Amino acid sequence: MAILDCNAAWRTIEAHQPVRLNDLFSADPGRVARLSRDAAGIHFDFSKTHLDEGTLEEFAVLAYAVDYPGARDALFSGDIVNSTENRAATHVAERGEGSPNDNQLASERHGRMRSLIDAIEAGAFGEVESILHIGIGGSALGPDLVIDALGRDADRFEVRVLSNIDGEAFDEATWGLDPASTLIVAASKTFTTTETLTNLEAALEWLREAGVSDPYGQVIAVTASPDKAIQYGIDETRILPFSEGVGGRYSLWSSVGLSVALALGWGAFEELLEGAAEMDRHVKLTDGVANVALLAAFADLFYTQVWRTQSRAIFAYDERLRLLPDYLQQLEMESNGKSVTSEGKPLGRPSAPVTWGGVGTDAQHAVFQLLHQGTTVIPVEFVAVVENDDSVDPRHHHLLLGNCFAQGAALMAGREQEDSARAYSGDRPSTTVLLQRLEPRSLGALISFYEHRTFANAVLLGINPFDQFGVELGKEMAKALDDPDGRAKLDPSTRDLIERAGL
Repeated sequence: MAILDCNAAWRTIEAHQPVRLNDLFSADPGRVARLSRDAAGIHFDFSKTHLDEGTLEEFAVLAYAVDYPGARDALFSGDIVNSTENRAATHVAERGEGSPNDNQLASERHGRMRSLIDAIEAGAFGEVESILHIGIGGSALGPDLVIDALGRDADRFEVRVLSNIDGEAFDEATWGLDPASTLIVAASKTFTTTETLTNLEAALEWLREAGVSDPYGQVIAVTASPDKAIQYGIDETRILPFSEGVGGRYSLWSSVGLSVALALGWGAFEELLEGAAEMDRHVKLTDGVANVALLAAFADLFYTQVWRTQSRAIFAYDERLRLLPDYLQQLEMESNGKSVTSEGKPLGRPSAPVTWGGVGTDAQHAVFQLLHQGTTVIPVEFVAVVENDDSVDPRHHHLLLGNCFAQGAALMAGREQEDSARAYSGDRPSTTVLLQRLEPRSLGALISFYEHRTFANAVLLGINPFDQFGVELGKEMAKALDDPDGRAKLDPSTRDLIERAGL
């Protein structure tokens, strides 16, 4: 019965005839208040989307039909939500909002992490001036985002993040570092990731060549497979475990955040966790359209399912958030880039759009031409911060925010012109996410919001956001290149490229 209700809800949503944004505002003087939300200290404005009372009611019916409340409760109570791998997703427990047992285990592991940080700061690893964080995907993107956003003025350890297997990336990450005073943090959930282990071996050789007598003594492993790290040669006292239920792209809050805590200090890391937990509590305790993550998912799905938009653009109007689009690319596309349901049946409708974006105002002079006048309508999300912390004339920040707000207004309003080349069709949707200040607590809440938004999208679509089998095939074929039989099975184009490269 639930499936029939779900199909009926989708048919109703897809039959909806949207009204132009300008007309929606004209018809409803209270539209801004009706479609704005404040949660965990962050302001969200969805009023420049085409959601109206009718679509909100239709999406609310869909959320009931797919039992979003039940799925949300399962996530927070530590029940199995990753059906293909038969396990829970326990990242919320890292913030103290999961099941009691998961919360306690996460707390104990945070305690171990804190003790190791205390030992590093007390000189147990010798003189440490810099951290080389090695990981890839979620093991690198989360720490890189937070450190870049919040660590610019931190007077602690210099942290470099290395992810790409390209030797140029290694040279750039280690340039200017003193091997004798550099601590290596190797983060890999399975501790079998080719790129991470290859870069770790290069880092160990870099230490040896510099005369470091015990390179492994300068390595800390962060993994959900501590036995693999021990087999690799890392001492058990230098291994920080985290739960198998914490997916890579959700792992920032776990021991993977070690480099964040080293760069910013333990107090800042705790504030990051508490900000995320505050958003968790909002999502857990708030139903229907008052739930900001669910409302955001309604807007996302309106455009992918009704308008059939194939991408979503996000622009951070704050240089400190320049890595946010990169982070969200993985979170959203690896989670929801699926073509089958949780039951393994064909999805039969669009899933995640392509997430892309950049930094304002740079992006205005690069890609906004297409956003304003291109033939493809792309929903846009603006992320901005009210208060600035830079050292220049406040006029810079005023201009930055003014540009951000003006772009949203222009996308919606458009402009008629007799000269068609100078005409703007308008009626182009956007949302705005506004932080008062960029600090650990607000950034934690922001990232947590995007996690819950991604989960809500998945539940409404009926897919599993916690597996990522789509990344495996290319890895398997890359490993097969060293096997003559494997090469022989490749297509002629690929074999030709291999020969030309001398591999």
